[in-house]
Amino acid sequence: MKIAEDIYVYEWTNPMENNCNSFYIGGTVRALIDPGLKRFLPDLLKSMESDGISRDDIRHVVLTHSHPDHFEASELLSGRNVLIAMHRQEISFHTGTGAILYNWFGIDYPKTEINMPLESGEVMLGGESFQILLVPGHSPGSLALYWPEKKALFSGDVIFDRNVGRSDFPGGDTQLLKKSIRALSGLDTEILFPGHMGIIEGGDAVKRNFEIVIRQIFPYM
Repeated sequence: MKIAEDIYVYEWTNPMENNCNSFYIGGTVRALIDPGLKRFLPDLLKSMESDGISRDDIRHVVLTHSHPDHFEASELLSGRNVLIAMHRQEISFHTGTGAILYNWFGIDYPKTEINMPLESGEVMLGGESFQILLVPGHSPGSLALYWPEKKALFSGDVIFDRNVGRSDFPGGDTQLLKKSIRALSGLDTEILFPGHMGIIEGGDAVKRNFEIVIRQIFPYM
């Protein structure tokens, strides 16, 4: 579903199955953010096709982190003239301790070629400028993607609508997660695209969501 100019949202709403929200940035960027689990990729591609986006339109896959429900389907997009991007620190985690998560969930470790290691700072995608923000806590190399021109923040599993990502998986750290959320709260954000749950639109609503999380959720973390 198109939600803003060149931004498409594919929200995961099935409470009986775990998967993540996916997002597509069109125009010259042509980036799919978090393709999710393999078995649900055909449904995602079908939804994208209904919006006039073909599989061949995807030129970048940006992974906010390496947990299976965000990462696994990237294997099916790898090697098709697609740049697979993830933060360099998360690559190290994924190829090390993070691999155990696939065993835990009975999923084969994906054979994804991550051919676009990211560092914190500016990155150009299709001529558009984005900011890569390292936001550890949910996983060691979690990233948030911020698009200054649109004031759009793709937060992965760091912060949701009145909730936060879990920090009890390997590589998680509650104090780092709190620090990351506080850092994101300082951005000028008009629309928040989290890895799960609903989209938050409007600067006041985004600001209020950060305030609610910091005031009401932090004490219980």
